[in-house]
Amino acid sequence: MALTGKSTNVKGTSTKPRKPAASGPRFVACLRNEGYEASLERNKIYAVLPDKEAERKGDVRVVAESGEDYPFSADRFVAIDVPAAVKASLLGIRRAEE
Repeated sequence: MALTGKSTNVKGTSTKPRKPAASGPRFVACLRNEGYEASLERNKIYAVLPDKEAERKGDVRVVAESGEDYPFSADRFVAIDVPAAVKASLLGIRRAEE
C-alpha cells in the first residue's frame, strides 16, 4: 500500500478543530425562562437565526411561536443537534415520503 503523504493519526480522527455547520438553521433548547415565562418555554426547542450583533452582546436570536424573532441572553439556552426529520418538523417542512 502506497503512502499518499497525508498525515493521519492512529485513531483515525481529525486533529483539526471543527467548524460549525454553515448550512441550515441551528437549534437551541431553553433551559431558563425566568422573567420571560410568556415568551419562552423551558425545555422547548427553538430555531436560531444568525445575528452577529446579538452574539457580540452574548445573546442569541430565537424564533418564537408567533414566527417573530427576538434576542435573549444565550445563557438561557443550550445548543443542540437534531435529526433531519426533527429539523424538518420544527421548520414545518413536509418530507417527500409523507
